[in-house]
Amino acid sequence: MAMNRVQFQPGLSMPQFYERYATEAQCQVALQSARWPCGFVCPRCAGAARTSFVRGGLPYWQCGACSHQCSLISGTVFESSKLPLRRWFLAMQLLTQSKNNVSALELMRQIGVSYRTAWLLKHKIMEAMCLREQYRELDGRVEIDDAYLGGEHPGGTRGRGSENKVPIVAAVQTTADGKPIVACLRQQRHSGAEVAVFAAQHIATSATVVSDGLWCFRAAAIVGATHQRFIVGGGRERVKLPQFKAINTLLGNLKTAIGGTYHAFDFAKYAHRYLAEFQYRFNRRFDMRALFTRLLVALVAAPPSPEHRLRLAETHR
Repeated sequence: MAMNRVQFQPGLSMPQFYERYATEAQCQVALQSARWPCGFVCPRCAGAARTSFVRGGLPYWQCGACSHQCSLISGTVFESSKLPLRRWFLAMQLLTQSKNNVSALELMRQIGVSYRTAWLLKHKIMEAMCLREQYRELDGRVEIDDAYLGGEHPGGTRGRGSENKVPIVAAVQTTADGKPIVACLRQQRHSGAEVAVFAAQHIATSATVVSDGLWCFRAAAIVGATHQRFIVGGGRERVKLPQFKAINTLLGNLKTAIGGTYHAFDFAKYAHRYLAEFQYRFNRRFDMRALFTRLLVALVAAPPSPEHRLRLAETHR
């Protein structure tokens, strides 16, 4: 079997990571470069800096136009964090370079913080990933399918319509011969109205959508996309059909990553972030070396995420 170049590509190794980000000063320089690659820009008026100073170990700038004072981390997802940037950067390294993923419990052990701090750190990073992926649009050939995530509880119905699991819609853009390129996953019900919203947000009008016989996927045609519908049976033979190889592989990898990493989490409340985390990493898998730097740019572009907001369910935000 030929080597899978995506799986075997070199990433950012731990020795390389420590060479670049071993000290707080190195992390601050990297953060400043990611936030203002051409020099400080005032977040209020886009003016240039008049002066700079250090307070509490953090660099500050004062705008020459409006006199607004801005720290290196204010207005970003790092705002109000008392953790050293070294801890943040180590968490980002672990989350981007691991094969599957890293749970909050594992982060707690690896970076030496409390579980609550590790949970907040992970969810702030996942929220930034979620914001980065919210406008993802798929074009060309797109395989789409329904799936369910969640723990198993006694009682209730099985399969579609189960009250014990969270419904999701997954779509993957492929090459003409079915190789996956980028994907989009969303937590939502499998109704025609919901799929129509998904299609309007994430599927281009020029796309060709390939689905099974579930009627809700006809809604993809509402946005103007071409719809190819294949009536398939159940059981193991269904997942072997070549028309759905990419989407079945994606969903298999998703369930393996979640089941192999997390002991438990509230699917109904937080599934949107865990799906976004998987989607973010999947869509950037072709360049593992750049994944850390791209995540840093996403974090400085994301707004502050206080704990009370992170703990809200997606439906209540």
